[in-house]
Amino acid sequence: MFHVKNHKQLNIFDPWEHLGTKRRMELDTSWSGLFRKHILPDLPVDELRPHYHASNGRPSKELFSMLGLMILQQMHDLTDEQAVEQFAFNIKWHYALDITNPSDAYSYVSLRSIWAMRQLFINENLHKVIFTRVGKKLAKVFKVDFSKQRIDSVHIQSNMRHLGRISLFCKTIKKFLVNLKRHHRISFDKLDKALKNRYLDKKEEAVFALVKPSESRGTLNQIAQDIFVLLERCKTSNAIGSMDSFKLLVRLFQEQCIIEEHDGEKLAVSKPNKDVPSDSLQNPSDPDAGYSGHKGKGYSVQVMETYNDKKSAEHLSLLTHIAVKSADNSDAHALIPALEQTKSQGMKPDEVLADTLYGSDDNVVDAKKKHGIEVLAPLKNHPEGLSLTDFTLDDFGHILECPQGKHPFKMRFKKRFSASFAVSDCRDCDQQKQCPVSFGKKAAYMRYTRKDVRMCKRRCYERSAAFRDRYRFRAGVEATMSEYDRVTGVKKLRVRGGAAVTFAVFMKAIGINIKRAAANKQWQKVAGSRPGRMLFAIIGQMKHVKELIQERFISILSCRSQLRPRMIFYREIFA
Repeated sequence: MFHVKNHKQLNIFDPWEHLGTKRRMELDTSWSGLFRKHILPDLPVDELRPHYHASNGRPSKELFSMLGLMILQQMHDLTDEQAVEQFAFNIKWHYALDITNPSDAYSYVSLRSIWAMRQLFINENLHKVIFTRVGKKLAKVFKVDFSKQRIDSVHIQSNMRHLGRISLFCKTIKKFLVNLKRHHRISFDKLDKALKNRYLDKKEEAVFALVKPSESRGTLNQIAQDIFVLLERCKTSNAIGSMDSFKLLVRLFQEQCIIEEHDGEKLAVSKPNKDVPSDSLQNPSDPDAGYSGHKGKGYSVQVMETYNDKKSAEHLSLLTHIAVKSADNSDAHALIPALEQTKSQGMKPDEVLADTLYGSDDNVVDAKKKHGIEVLAPLKNHPEGLSLTDFTLDDFGHILECPQGKHPFKMRFKKRFSASFAVSDCRDCDQQKQCPVSFGKKAAYMRYTRKDVRMCKRRCYERSAAFRDRYRFRAGVEATMSEYDRVTGVKKLRVRGGAAVTFAVFMKAIGINIKRAAANKQWQKVAGSRPGRMLFAIIGQMKHVKELIQERFISILSCRSQLRPRMIFYREIFA
């Protein structure tokens, strides 16, 4: 039966009066009070109504507290057993979840209830709904400015074993044979006994762990032939073909094996390592994971957050976008979906700071034209020698003069720009070997496209102090990635599988937003108090006086060489 408590309804008597004034104040100013006041009443419990009867059956656990439990568990990076203990005995959790009844019906939850609720979350995608709701709620309460944001990615690992190719082949075959024996015993008994023993007998299976590196190729070919035999034997059965373990076997063979003919006989062999795609199967226990040549096996998480450039802690920085993909997905394809997502949620930025992988010309142009968002990202490849950046261009992209001060005698545009220079000027030039011009019959030509002009302007802007002053705030996202891992343990999860990994990543991001909001609330309380205002005023005056003294001493000492030892002494003091 669907069971919820109206947390917006006031109590006649305060159920937390027994805590006293000081402990109650500590709870109100912590994440617990913030969660109870702003997050708990807005949790989407109505999304769970279809799974419970309105009036019939045993009442469910109070669903607001169960949804809150899912958030707090990931926020504090707890196991299921630890979450049960905190839910039963931690007064901060009781206050955050508004649990006022000490009975087991309200203050206790079983492991099975946690497992069932987590599965409901995953099936209904509630973690994405809650992430958006919590973000909007905190943005409204703390008046968050979405105009400036930054994006980066973090590599995470699910709870899967990292297997080599031989182990991967063996584990996939063994998983299929175990399931085949369990569900289709007749078909299992018809298979060759030696083949079955190679992968099900522990003594025979251990032989694959003793393979020399020089013999690994032959061993892989032998295992590939075994997979080919299994597929040929079982492909005619629709019941076996619908098994997930059989589908993994088919996927593994298609991605990592090929069929060759030798003397009219078909033989399966393994592909060379370089020919195996990066999105191939990495582990049969986690088929959704991918491979990155730079960071290894696992998943890639895109994180976008707000930031402020006013050097003040009073502005709350919120995570506004989370996306989970397999590790083989490049960051270059993640920017535009992130902008579209934040725009649909009402969190659209005006400016986004990104790394070089996000800053392709197509991404920058699409973000500006389609969404009106400026993407600030340095270009990755800087050409050697002279390039279009070293030429002087006008506002329309026409070349005015070359690096040596020579002017083109002709300039035209037809699908691309073409600047014509005198052949005599270019042949006598000292930088001819480094110059990108090409010699023709009548002139030396410099040809380039509109994209080259845009890239040229971006490279010129990257060299300016204005770019460095704006882009320096991108480094702050690295601290966010560190916090994401230190506080919630996101880089090494306890779960595996794309759905479970996505659930954990989103819930941990919600926890980061809640903890940041709580810290911001405490900072505002301290800064708003009279001692706080006096302390910040004194600190500001001390910085101002120190800067004046330092400037004064340096100006005096730099003019008097006889005081050089003293100048070194004072510089060490003010370092």
